[in-house]
Amino acid sequence: MIVRRAFLAAAAAIAAIPFAFAQTQRTIRLIVPFTPGSPNDVIARLLAQHWSARSGQSVIVDNRPGGGTITGTKAAATAEPDGATLLFQSSSFVVAPAMYKNLDYDPFKSFVPVANAVEGHWVTVVPPDLPVNSIGDFIAYARANPGKLNFGFGQGTAPQLVGEWLKKKSGLDVGSVPYRGGAQAITDMLGGRIQLNIGTTATLVPLIKEGKLKALSVWSPTRYPDLPDVPTMIESGFPGLTLSFWAGLWAPAGTPAPLIEKINAEVNAVLGAPEMAASLHKLGVEARPGSSQDFAAFIAAERPKWLDIVRVSGVIVE
Repeated sequence: MIVRRAFLAAAAAIAAIPFAFAQTQRTIRLIVPFTPGSPNDVIARLLAQHWSARSGQSVIVDNRPGGGTITGTKAAATAEPDGATLLFQSSSFVVAPAMYKNLDYDPFKSFVPVANAVEGHWVTVVPPDLPVNSIGDFIAYARANPGKLNFGFGQGTAPQLVGEWLKKKSGLDVGSVPYRGGAQAITDMLGGRIQLNIGTTATLVPLIKEGKLKALSVWSPTRYPDLPDVPTMIESGFPGLTLSFWAGLWAPAGTPAPLIEKINAEVNAVLGAPEMAASLHKLGVEARPGSSQDFAAFIAAERPKWLDIVRVSGVIVE
């Protein structure tokens, strides 16, 4: 994957190991409910690499994709609340309870927020040979060619909801093609099988700059610096619409509060290292350090926003 090339060498500094791990030197496992090579996976591996180098602790990524991120999330929820197993998730954490009608667990009761990690941007892309250059062009073209275009996305992810929301808002007859992970959707777009995708700048900007994809819009409040000619969705005729890509860490409910704070401090130290900041910047995301309470407040603010998107999109999974 192109984004994997962005990894830098791990920092060499060694810092104190969180107290709960000091005696046993247990491996810290980050369960990532996404496919290998996806933006969340790449960022989690970067965090694990720098975290391991800083603490001397073995930090590994355990990919558990499937079920629209439910498979991996449930696996993390049932882990021992001892800090040795953490969940690395994105907005899918708040999407799933709204999207899945018969979800048999409550993520808000099964986990405690540990630390926000990164924030980035969504970008809308199409194949370079599609005769459109803006969201307005795409809407007009899709209306003139009903049933001829396809939207590809990772099943159960935020891009699915965002794209379905756009289709509903604009009254578009565009097919929906779910994939196990977002990276597979990109592969099929490059192969000409889908014509619309919404994903992270981390994954898509390199392909845009190589001319393999065409960017129509970004979903941030202002234009993305690496794509200065690409308008925001607000500029494209959707007033007040801003959404971002974000990801962070959760621990199973019952994890002791002092341990949560120790892990939070260690993650923030990793995120604050210049080497980590440079690596994240190359991936098109920025570090978002803060307290566990800050992360909890952020999630509480994001939840109603995504509930409304689910409602408008009409995407409900039985």
